This record gives sequence, C-alpha cells and structure tokens, in this order.
Amino acid sequence: MKRKIVWSPEAVDDVESIYNFIARDSNAYAKSVVDKIIQTVKFIPDHPYAGRIVPEINQETVREKLVFSYRLIYKISETEILIVTVLHDKRLL
Repeated sequence: MKRKIVWSPEAVDDVESIYNFIARDSNAYAKSVVDKIIQTVKFIPDHPYAGRIVPEINQETVREKLVFSYRLIYKISETEILIVTVLHDKRLL
C-alpha cells in the first residue's frame, strides 16, 4: 500500500528557510536544492524503508534521506509518511 505524504509545519518552514538562505547568493541554486528535496520526498512512498535509520533516534520507523548537505527526516506509519524536518547535516537533531 502506498502511503500518503504529510509535511509537518516545521518541515515546511525548514524548506522555506533553506531556500531563503541559499537564494541570498543564488536563486537558481536555491530552486535546485528545493526541487531535489521535493523529488526525494516523492520517491519515499514507493520505498519508505530505503532511507537509513536516524542514528540519534534508532527506531525502525524514523528514517532519513540525504539531499546534498541536508537531512530529510521522516516517520513511517501504516497510512502515511510524515516529513518531520529538513536540516543541515552539521546541525544537531
């Protein structure tokens, strides 16, 4: 069964902040990064367990995909995939 994608408000804010930060130097690169994040999210329902387990949490249902230097963290449930946060890989979770 293909699960529905749900974005947390925090994850939406994260992506907007990433775009705004990068756009100060390059609108094109900011768009490219956000597009790649969105494309990665679209792939998750087909293979939700393909992402690695988030080491700090160590739960089977909390996974992450790396997109450039950002961690896309999501939680898998029976019916949906919650995009929890998108943060720079140098930041602590």
